[in-house]
Amino acid sequence: MFLAMTMLFSVPSVSFADVAEGDVIVTLGEDLTKQQKNEMLAELAVSENAQIITVSNKEEHDYLGESIPKAQIGSIAISSASITTGAKDSGLNVQTNNITWVTDEMYRNALTTAGVKDATIKIAAPFSVTGTAALTGIMKAYETTTNEEIPEEIKKAANEEMVKTAQLGDSIGADNAAALMGKVKDEIAKNEPKTEADLRTLIEQVATEQGITLTDAELDMLVDFFNKLNAMDIDWNQVKEQLRVTTEKVSAFLESDEGQSFLHKLQDFLNRLLDEIDVLFA
Repeated sequence: MFLAMTMLFSVPSVSFADVAEGDVIVTLGEDLTKQQKNEMLAELAVSENAQIITVSNKEEHDYLGESIPKAQIGSIAISSASITTGAKDSGLNVQTNNITWVTDEMYRNALTTAGVKDATIKIAAPFSVTGTAALTGIMKAYETTTNEEIPEEIKKAANEEMVKTAQLGDSIGADNAAALMGKVKDEIAKNEPKTEADLRTLIEQVATEQGITLTDAELDMLVDFFNKLNAMDIDWNQVKEQLRVTTEKVSAFLESDEGQSFLHKLQDFLNRLLDEIDVLFA
């Protein structure tokens, strides 16, 4: 159920400077075949007049090369995405298809770090991929649309955050890892830790509150990463606001008639699925 809700509400909302609500920009991997490009455009459900840019494998390596092995990045660029401009304070929403390692929430967290807000983002590939390369295209599309450059160090930090969250997810679970990273950023924005010791204490407290047990190596990794992030020119108030807006929209949806109907339908589907499994193994 959580994953289903994440699919509905994970699409990043970018606040574009001089564009209208509903404007769309698409990023396509440079190495897609013509047929795959058409499949991606259909999957992303974009109109013929949408602006399209391409992302190269070199660009993917430029921003991911320090975070994961080159072999994991691969030698071709195929991940694609669409970004639809949202209304002010509409929050971040992300939906994915054929992405196996990076979750919707991981993308959303990394995008808030990069300064992306108020947009709906769909990420897809023609076949199953880890999803590590998609963030590069999304940030490139944001820069193209807004004519605002994201500093290189923040681009790399956003990619590093995505990868580290996914790696942590292999140990404590993807949902727990994404929730932990988001909450730590929220607490940094609220409390502004002054020293590395303050930051370590903050991370430990957040993990404890969420019932997450971190190894010493995982804790050291998080302290090192957030210490580096904390020293960058990041608008922590904007990060906190995007987290708040999106959370409120999820809560409001769940409490609405539409949300309750969705939950009932989801529950009915799960019950039918369990009944079919029982029959199959009876």
